[in-house]
Amino acid sequence: MVIVNTDYISGKELEMLGMVKGSTIQSKNLGHDIGQSFKTLVGGELKAYTEMMNDARALATRRMVEEAEKLGADAVVNVRFASASVMAGAAEVMAYGTAVKFK
Repeated sequence: MVIVNTDYISGKELEMLGMVKGSTIQSKNLGHDIGQSFKTLVGGELKAYTEMMNDARALATRRMVEEAEKLGADAVVNVRFASASVMAGAAEVMAYGTAVKFK
C-alpha cells in the first residue's frame, strides 16, 4: 500500500474510490501522568506523551489502510493527521485520506 500526502503519485493514473479514515483515542496511566506533570515544572520533552502520540498515529494509519484495502485500493493519497484532546491525558488521533486504485 502506497501512502502519500500529495494528491498524486508520479507516473500513475488514479481512480478515486473514496475517503478513508482511521482513528484511536489513547491515554497514559496515572503513574505516567504524575511523572509527566513534574516534568512540566522543569521543562523539556514529555517522552511518555511523545511515545503515546507516535503509537496513536501508527494505529490510526493502520486502521485507515485496512479501510482502504477493503475498498480494493492500491494507495491512499492526500493523507492528513488530526488530533484533539478528549479529556486530560487523553487524545484522539485521526488519519484520513483518499483511497485510490491504479488505472
